[in-house]
Order: sequence, then C-alpha cells, then structure tokens
Amino acid sequence: MAHWIHLETPHGPVRAWRAEPSGPSHGAVIVLQEIFGANAHIRAVAQRFAAAGYVALAPALYDPVAPGIELDYDEAGTQRGVALRNELGFDRAVDIVSVAAGSLAAEGLRVGAVGFCWGGSVAFLANTRLGLPAVSYYGARTVPFLDEPLRAPMMFHFGQTDSSIPAEVIELHRQKQPRASIQVYAGVGHAFNRDVDNHAYDADAAATAGAMTLAFFEENLR
Repeated sequence: MAHWIHLETPHGPVRAWRAEPSGPSHGAVIVLQEIFGANAHIRAVAQRFAAAGYVALAPALYDPVAPGIELDYDEAGTQRGVALRNELGFDRAVDIVSVAAGSLAAEGLRVGAVGFCWGGSVAFLANTRLGLPAVSYYGARTVPFLDEPLRAPMMFHFGQTDSSIPAEVIELHRQKQPRASIQVYAGVGHAFNRDVDNHAYDADAAATAGAMTLAFFEENLR
C-alpha cells in the first residue's frame, strides 16, 4: 500500500510518498530524489524498499519552492531541476529530512536514508547532520561537505565512467571518509539505477548495488 501524506516542515507543508510493507517492518528508509522531483521512478524505488520490508518515505523536496513538480529526463527538465535544486538549497532539504525522520522515529522505527544524484548528497548530510545510516548513489555535490564527520554507517555507490564524479573525486571520498564503504562499478556511468532511462540504466550494477544497499539496511536498521 502506498499513498501521499503531508509533513509539516519549517518551510511549509511537504508531500511525501509513503509505501508500507505487507508484513512486519524492519525499519524505515527515507528515499531522496534526483533533481527531477519525487516522480514515478522515485516512488517506485520507495515501493521496492517497502516490498523488502521497510516503511519507505519519499519526500517531495521541491515543494517549498515548486509544489507538486515532476520533471522530464530531458535538457529542459535538467535545467529546471538544477535551478530548483539551487533555489531550495541543502539546508532546507536536510530540514525536511529531519522532519521525515522524526515522524518515523516517533512510530518506533529505526530510520535510514538513501539518495540518488542530488539526493545522494542530501543522504550524506542526513548522516553527518542528523545521524542517520545512509546510502548515497552517485552524489555529485558532496565534495564541499566531505570534511563533515560521519555520525553513522555510510555507503557510497559510484559509476567508474561517471563524468560528474571522476576518479580523483572518488579517491577524495576514500581519503576524507575512510570509515565509509565505497563501491565503484566498472564501465558504468551516472544514474545507473534509473531503470526508466535506457541511456543511463545498467541492470547488473543496479542489482549489485541494490543487494548491497539492502544488506546495509539489514545490518543497521534492525
């Protein structure tokens, strides 16, 4: 079962797609969007976590600046997503994650975060600033924050040929965050988990990263 709920945040009401497991919950996972919004793909990702036994919550992070927006995976959508990402900023995004995490913790659930692209960098900040176990998929805007210390277990997934996260940036993650688990997938580019995008999706890398992510939450949320 999945449906929209509303979160009351310091920046106004924010919708969040909530997906429920069919049986007992193993914990809760906050699913953090790419720059394209909490769209059908992100909602489907949330529902996969629910199928694996987690309450999954995907907040529509852009609601404070552009309520209800979902963008296409084209040049216009990318440009609009970058503008909205910059307008919202990381601090407000983390505030929204904090409210989402608090609402789930109030239900007695252990909470983690997983994010993709821009959301991957938000997931990192959910770890360093909120103390959530977190998984970051190809977060290309994390570098300015890499000196922030981890407060919980952390996992990074990177594509080896991702031009937005070159090898020296991956190495910087290793140097700055030696406690984190860092996974790199050979011959794979950016957005390899986006299965609605034939140009980016890599089924093998997505399956491997997905299994490792579930094992990470199995270890850290139960």
